[in-house]
Amino acid sequence: MKNILSAFIAMLCLSLNAQMPKIEFEEYKLDNGLTVLLHEDHSTPIVAVSVMYHVGAKNENPQRTGFAHFFEHLLFEGSANIKRGEFFKYIENAGGNNNANTTNDRTFYYEVLPSNQLELGLWLESERLLHANIDQEGVDTQNEVVKEEKRLRIDNQPYGSFLAEMNKRAFKVHPYKWTTIGEMEHLDAATLEEFMNFYHKFYVPENAILSISGDINVKETKKMIQSYFGPIPNGKEKIERVTIVEPPLGAEIRDTVFDDIQLPGVMMGYRIPAQGTDDFYAIEMMTKVISDGESSRLNKKCVENTQSAMYVGSFPFSSEHPYLSFVFGIANAETDPLKLENEINEEMELIQNELISDLEYKKIRNMIENDFIYNFSSMIGIAENLANYKMYLGDAGLINDELERYLKVTKEDIMRVAKKYFHKDNRVVLYYLPKEEG
Repeated sequence: MKNILSAFIAMLCLSLNAQMPKIEFEEYKLDNGLTVLLHEDHSTPIVAVSVMYHVGAKNENPQRTGFAHFFEHLLFEGSANIKRGEFFKYIENAGGNNNANTTNDRTFYYEVLPSNQLELGLWLESERLLHANIDQEGVDTQNEVVKEEKRLRIDNQPYGSFLAEMNKRAFKVHPYKWTTIGEMEHLDAATLEEFMNFYHKFYVPENAILSISGDINVKETKKMIQSYFGPIPNGKEKIERVTIVEPPLGAEIRDTVFDDIQLPGVMMGYRIPAQGTDDFYAIEMMTKVISDGESSRLNKKCVENTQSAMYVGSFPFSSEHPYLSFVFGIANAETDPLKLENEINEEMELIQNELISDLEYKKIRNMIENDFIYNFSSMIGIAENLANYKMYLGDAGLINDELERYLKVTKEDIMRVAKKYFHKDNRVVLYYLPKEEG
C-alpha cells in the first residue's frame, strides 16, 4: 500500500509540473526611477494594478513606530484631485476591488478592475504617489482607525500580543524588534510635519515598483504609464537602507506571558536567515514536514496521539533580513505546557537526527508545487509576486525559476538546517498562561 501511495504522489507531482505556467513579462524603468513590470494575459477581462513601496516597519524612527502601517490607511484619504472618502467609490463604481497591506519591509497597494478600467487604476495610484492629501483631519481620522484595528486584532485577541512579545526578546538592535502596528503613543505624539516628511522621503518613484498584470495591451499601457507617472519628480532625500546586523542570540530566552486566554500556549521563535537564501528554502520545506496538514508530524503526535494540544503549527516568516521561524502549540486544558513543549522538542530532535522518509519528501514537494500554482491563479497574485521578487531579490524572473530552488532541496538539506537553526541556544520560548493562574 505504501509503495502504491508513493507512486501516486510521484505521478501527481509530475502532473503539477506540467501545469506550471510560464509568466511572460516586460520590465523597464521610467526616467524618474520608477520600476515597471507588465504581464499581458487575456484569459479573463481583468487587470490588476499595483504599486509596492520599499518601506516597512524596519524603516521607521524607533520613536515613531507604526508610521509605515499608518500610511497604508492614510493614503486612502484622497489627493489634490480626489475628495476625502471618494477613493473607494471610484473603485466600487467601476466594479472593482482594492486593498493594501504592510510588512516589516514594504507597503503594497492594489486595485483589481475590469480591463477597460486600467486607466482609472493608473490615475488613482499616480495621485497617491504624486500628491496625496495629508492633513490633520486625515491624520486624526486614521489614528482612531488604527487604534481600533489594534484593539480588535491584537489587544482583544487571544495570544494577540504574540509577535510583539516574541520580537522584543529575539531582537535587541535590529528594527524587527517592533511590530508593524507600532506603538499608539508614537502616533499620538507625531506632528503633521513628521507625517509629511515620511511621505516625501519614501513615497517617491525610485522607491516604488508599478506591477500590472492582466488583460492589457503592453504598447498602449506604456503610453498611459508615461502619461500618469512620467511627470512625477524624483525624491529629494536619500533613502538610507537598514544595514544593522543582529548579533547571535547566544542562549535560549524563556519567559511567561499572562493573557486573557482559556488554554495555555507554548510559543517558540527560532532565528533564521532571510528569504531567498538556500537555507530558507530548506527551512520552508522542513516546516511542511512537521506541521503542514493533518498527517504532519506535530499534528499526529500532539493532537491525535497524545492529545496534549488543541492545535500545533510552524511557519517561517519571509523577510528581507534574517528574522524568525515559529513553532507553537495551544495546549488542552488539562495539559501541562512543559509536557507539550517536550513533545515538540522530541519531534524537532527527530528531524535533526534522521532523514525524512521518501513519502514525506514527495508530499512536501507536491505541496510546494501546489502553492506555486495557487499563487499564479489570480492577476493580483502574479502582479504581487513579480514585485516581490524584484524588490527583495532583485530579479522578477524568479517568478519562473524559484520553484526549482525548492525542488533542489534534499532530505539532507532539511536535516542540516534543522540542526543548524532549530536548537535551544537559537530560540525564544514563551509560555502563554491564563491570567488567573498568575
